[in-house]
Amino acid sequence: MIHLRNINKTYNNGTPLHVLKGIDLDIKKGEFVAIMGASGSGKSTLLNILGILDNYDEGEYILADTLIKNLSETKAADYRNRLIGFIFQSFNLISFKDAVENVALPLFYQGVSRRKRNALALEYLDKVGLKDWAHHYPNELSGGQKQRVAIARALITQPKIILADEPTGALDSKTTIEVLDLLDELHRQGMTIIVVTHELDVGKRADRIINIIDGQVFTGKSEYQENGKTK
Repeated sequence: MIHLRNINKTYNNGTPLHVLKGIDLDIKKGEFVAIMGASGSGKSTLLNILGILDNYDEGEYILADTLIKNLSETKAADYRNRLIGFIFQSFNLISFKDAVENVALPLFYQGVSRRKRNALALEYLDKVGLKDWAHHYPNELSGGQKQRVAIARALITQPKIILADEPTGALDSKTTIEVLDLLDELHRQGMTIIVVTHELDVGKRADRIINIIDGQVFTGKSEYQENGKTK
């Protein structure tokens, strides 16, 4: 599903900052993978490259048998819309749209009619247990409900992969478990899921943990696993 070889990324804002240093990584279809590392380790940069939100300087990134490199913004947006579903810590819901409209938004960009996309949005809200909240606005929803709306939005285009950036970071412990249970269910259904997280309890849900330390993949146990806690 995902093949990375010798991925390097440097930011040149004054002093050059070499963030990713020769990343090699393979993720199979249907895997649930957690990417863990301290702040500044490069894990968010890696997620942005995987999500075609940022370019890399050297190396090779193949997603679903497609080479992802130096794409125009139009082409990158097309690949993102067809191949990837995003879940963010801050939910990224539009405040003046209700849950149905938020979930349906990716289909708007695919040119799907309003009637059809809203009907599909209702189906996906039902899948995450929020059909009765379909016409509520984000400010009328709890944190967990907002994240469920975001998950429904990520799924509606039937992507090949879900990328989640600290998806439980803004949630309480009870709601965290509910959201992780939902990700587990998606995993059982065969979805490929990649989660960036600081939380070891989230990492333990995954098939494997990929530790990023100073811009490189570390194959041994990280301090997260050694200490049984996060930084």
